[in-house]
Amino acid sequence: MSVLTIEPGEAPAAEEPPDTGERHRLTAVTGLAALSLDAMASVAYGPEAIVLVLAAAGAHGLGFTLPVTLALAGLLAVLVASYRQVIAAFPDGGGSYAVAKTHLGARTSLVAAASLVLDYVLNVAVAVTAGVAALTSAFPAMYGDRLWLCLVVLVLITGVNLRGIVESARAFIVPTAVFVVSILILIGVGLFRSAPVSTEAAAGHASVLSDNATTVGALLLLKAFASGCSALTGVEAIANAVPSFRVPRVKRAQRAEVALGAVLGVMLIGLSVLISRFHLQPVEGVTVLAQLADASLGHNWAFYVIQFATMILLALSANTSFGGLPVLLKLLARDNYLPHVFALKADRQVHRHGVLALSLVSAALLVFSGGDTNTLVPLFAIGVFVGFTIAQVGMVIHWRGERGRGWRGKALLNGSGGLLTGVSAVVVTATKFEEGAWLIVIALPLLVAAFTAVHRAYARIGERLGLGRVPEHPHRDRSVVIVPVSNLSRLTVEALNAAASLGDEVRAVTVCHPDPEDRAQLYALERDWARWDPGVPLIRLTSERRALGRPIAAYVGGTAAEPGTRVTVLIPEVEPDRLWQRLLQNQRGAVVAHAVRKDTDAVICRLRFRI
Repeated sequence: MSVLTIEPGEAPAAEEPPDTGERHRLTAVTGLAALSLDAMASVAYGPEAIVLVLAAAGAHGLGFTLPVTLALAGLLAVLVASYRQVIAAFPDGGGSYAVAKTHLGARTSLVAAASLVLDYVLNVAVAVTAGVAALTSAFPAMYGDRLWLCLVVLVLITGVNLRGIVESARAFIVPTAVFVVSILILIGVGLFRSAPVSTEAAAGHASVLSDNATTVGALLLLKAFASGCSALTGVEAIANAVPSFRVPRVKRAQRAEVALGAVLGVMLIGLSVLISRFHLQPVEGVTVLAQLADASLGHNWAFYVIQFATMILLALSANTSFGGLPVLLKLLARDNYLPHVFALKADRQVHRHGVLALSLVSAALLVFSGGDTNTLVPLFAIGVFVGFTIAQVGMVIHWRGERGRGWRGKALLNGSGGLLTGVSAVVVTATKFEEGAWLIVIALPLLVAAFTAVHRAYARIGERLGLGRVPEHPHRDRSVVIVPVSNLSRLTVEALNAAASLGDEVRAVTVCHPDPEDRAQLYALERDWARWDPGVPLIRLTSERRALGRPIAAYVGGTAAEPGTRVTVLIPEVEPDRLWQRLLQNQRGAVVAHAVRKDTDAVICRLRFRI
């Protein structure tokens, strides 16, 4: 027994604190950068979506831009307050899925999860295509390569996120700050102008105002509101990813949520005020945000800074999905609704399989759409409003059951939010149904069915494994180790040594085919084996067909059928020191392992002999 002594005056060595992973988690600021890009970037297309709908009523219809935006800002305030409560009540993340699972049942929770999954995937595709569209608008010669540009941007974002959510947040803090500050300066300067300082950006472009202006009725305002709802996507992302924040997780996530709501609300209202102040009319080929920058700051370097910052943030806003979806997939996997591989966490707190799955599905969507934003936009924002509604209804039940201090006010807040988002979900779906929203209506139940099928499969596996029950006591069986051999070498010696250490009885087997050449090789092997005499029998397996795995699997199955016998197949293989040298191997070990695994329940052990 050794004793550690410390000399007088010598301080004991300080133990290094264990790595809890907190340094790889988010603060309120980095959380805002990692999880709010989707919502922040929506100011580039949210107000424009409203204006384009109201343009059907001519210049008079554009006068309702601010009232519609104020309605959106009111809904945003309700959502932010509601999701602050969701964060506190469900600190393990999951957002609407976690709320529904607790208070509304498994089926409703799966609907919430499916809606969030669809929205997150679509957000990546829309964000990347919108960012590339801004680039190709500035450089038209690149338009034909927009699909490849989209895929390159997706690969870059995926690579950053595979390094960890904190790394992605740090990488995106500067673009986010530049964009937000630029928009706030645009708004601040514009409020002091009585007229546009420049209209050069829109010069020569045809107006999209309708010649046959319709009246401003309730249906038109609802369509404008539904189109503007795309600006509210991403509000739920922070509540879905609470475990990604540092301790105290709830407070940091709530601060990030409030900051997101405040900044987004100010930008949306400010831009709408400028639209009304400058009597802006939408034109073909120029975004509303570009016209506002031109009108407020002039057609100079500041104009191009805003355009470039918008382009970058639109492309990077896909990061919101990379921050939120892997956490949701982890919760679904933990509840046996997705393969358990999605619950694994790599270094730097990365759910690597969730990140890669999101990237692959998004790439497929980009290929399907050809990199065209307009193909994807009609599918956007429907799923998230379904999730909004489910979360609010579940929180009403939560407060009624808890009945803590001020529960009635909290329930009223969530109930109002649920009513507003429910109406919004119906309006968005109805107005965009013919434009492609019907795909989401079909995809939701299909995704729920897939979750259910995975859950049933895990339930059957758990029943066969006896999970949750006390198993019988283990007992020892007679152990037979079977070693396939084809020649004598150091590899054969190492294999038999390992086999003798593993089992009570060792048998070497070799497969013989009827060809004269094979018979000659067998004769030479048996002669050398007898001369060597390792104390292990060499059993000849004759096969009329040119097969290797099936004869060995058949022999293993027959041996395993002997009462009280446990069979292990030890397959010796060479492990080369160069990766390319694996191409020189004959893959006999893989063939044998596949056949034995397919036809028997024997234990397979692959011995690696390094050279």
